[in-house]
Amino acid sequence: MTASQPSLSYFAHATAIIDRGAKIGPGTRIWHWVHICPTAEIGANCSLGQNVYVGQAKIGNNVKIQNNVSVFDAVVLEDDGFCGPSMVFTNVVNPRSHIVRKHEYRRTLVRRGASIGANAVLLCGIEIGSYAMIGAGAVVTRNVPDFALVMGNPARRTGWICQCGVRLEFAEAQARCRDCGSIYRITDGHCRIV
Repeated sequence: MTASQPSLSYFAHATAIIDRGAKIGPGTRIWHWVHICPTAEIGANCSLGQNVYVGQAKIGNNVKIQNNVSVFDAVVLEDDGFCGPSMVFTNVVNPRSHIVRKHEYRRTLVRRGASIGANAVLLCGIEIGSYAMIGAGAVVTRNVPDFALVMGNPARRTGWICQCGVRLEFAEAQARCRDCGSIYRITDGHCRIV
């Protein structure tokens, strides 16, 4: 399918391969050499950069996926997510080329508004919390809580981040974002917006 087809409610570059059966929402932009499999579900107003692959995955609305990202089977990206260039999803814990393990795929869930930095790696079977931020090059091996800022290999929480993307500075378990003014509290080790 190409952008020259007037019936499309989304844009697809002429080099994109979109398999019959794929569901793509209006306003979505699909760029050079993207491949979307027939079981993929992609929401409205998304942007898929050059050389993106989407398997049997579910992508919400307003998700931005930068160049060279493969969204493999069993990955779910909720609304307003961001995947930086060349970040990596996985779906099998112990892959071997001579053993078929498609029945062992583990679901990876990226909650609303989360951002994943360039070249980060997410092991399968984990959940990235709402508005969490994964630093560039991080290797994420376990669940990440809402609003957490994680970095390193293996990734560790180094702070908390506002839903607008600004690092939060806490005093006595409370913080006010210096940019948007949102207020957060830490209760039971979790960051929550007030």
